Amino acid sequence: MSNTNNIQEEWTEMVEEINNAVADSMEQNMKAQAAFVESWADAVEDTIPEQDDLADGMDGYNRAYEEWMDAAEQMVERSTDAAQGEDVDPAEFRDIWLQSANEAFKHVMGTSAFAAANGQLVESMMEMQQEADDLSQDTLEQLGFPTRNDVDEIAERLIELERRQHAVEQKLDRVLEHLEE
Repeated sequence: MSNTNNIQEEWTEMVEEINNAVADSMEQNMKAQAAFVESWADAVEDTIPEQDDLADGMDGYNRAYEEWMDAAEQMVERSTDAAQGEDVDPAEFRDIWLQSANEAFKHVMGTSAFAAANGQLVESMMEMQQEADDLSQDTLEQLGFPTRNDVDEIAERLIELERRQHAVEQKLDRVLEHLEE
């Protein structure tokens, strides 16, 4: 009788561990989904996408959601298999979520809405870079150092001087040739 109790206790512990693993996995997935959606929303919050881009973005998000729901179904199936005595490697649960996350991200990142948001992000970053460059040029000027504009102006003058020198050398060569004749 004691042996039956031990088996029952071990079974109960194993099912509890599996339930805890599934619950932890689901919680991590929900956190990852929330973080992803929040990140995605932050990326597009300042944009008013075209209707087609918006529809494409929502379609991508819906496909991503379907991927996560499929993963949840797989998790339930594998948990049931484990509860029925099948040997299920815990790494399999991780792999299900990793694969679904990769597929979901592909669905969202392949949309025109995502591309538009990234384009706007790059544009904003370039504007910030230009502002930082302008600020550094102003600082150099205030400190009395030559700025990029000063160096560009000197380079243009140097090129013009070289062009003139070349022209003078060609004229001088023609004069010398003429004198030698």
